[in-house]
Amino acid sequence: MITGSIVALVTPMQSGSMMVDWAALEVLIEWHVEQGTDAIVAVGTTGESATLNVSEHGKVIEFVVDKVGGRIPVIAGTGANSTSEAIELTQTAKKVGADACLLVTPYYNKPTQQGLFEHYKAIAAAVNIDQVLYNVPGRTACDMVPDTVARLSRFSNIVGIKEATGDVSRIDELKTKCAPDFAFYSGDDATAREFMVKGGHGNISVTANVAPKLMSEMCAAALRGDSKKAEEIDSNLNLLHCALFVEANPIPVKWAISQMGMMENVLRLPMTTLSEEHQKVVEVALKAAEVV
Repeated sequence: MITGSIVALVTPMQSGSMMVDWAALEVLIEWHVEQGTDAIVAVGTTGESATLNVSEHGKVIEFVVDKVGGRIPVIAGTGANSTSEAIELTQTAKKVGADACLLVTPYYNKPTQQGLFEHYKAIAAAVNIDQVLYNVPGRTACDMVPDTVARLSRFSNIVGIKEATGDVSRIDELKTKCAPDFAFYSGDDATAREFMVKGGHGNISVTANVAPKLMSEMCAAALRGDSKKAEEIDSNLNLLHCALFVEANPIPVKWAISQMGMMENVLRLPMTTLSEEHQKVVEVALKAAEVV
């Protein structure tokens, strides 16, 4: 089971060409390994999966797998609102050596709970790789309820869920209903510490992009049951948890990383750069966490 601080890694891009900045991506990968990040999610929401074409998507996953070189696990974001496309992306991830895949609920088309079950069942049957469900109704207009998750947890290669509702109480119901070896990951930095203290196994994090060492230490403390230490570390990150969502992710986090000098502040349309009125908010949070 993958546990701990799992960064939802940004995808750096070059100004002008708007192509993937492979040199900057390698720098970020090495930095995360050195700083103690426990695993990397490549091409998730924070990695601008929605603006990469299928070919680019596969190339970024392959690049991350290659540069990590087995030092920490790589989870490939392979979700789509088309089941056939999700299968294609998941097959690619398996081919290039990803350790697992993260599959967001189908967005925009608003499937029923039975539709969600059949979607994930089809992917699990098509590709023999560990798969993590991803529930983020705030972005998808689709909430996968605990009963559906419980049904899916019985498939041998559906191994966990990233729960990004921010409703910490959900983990109690999920733990009661899901298979005993099923993994629970927070997808909400602001509530991740509490989620792990209540029995979660890790945090798939935006904040870890700019404060990987602190997030790793906080997760480790929470997972070993040291609530006091986890809270102490998390208190330094609270402003950052909020500031990195002052505009739609990954707008603020890309600006933040650029201020740290690790990549250009470039996003593909329809995402635009962080507005001047919010830059000060993110800057204050970065200083509070002592990462700049």
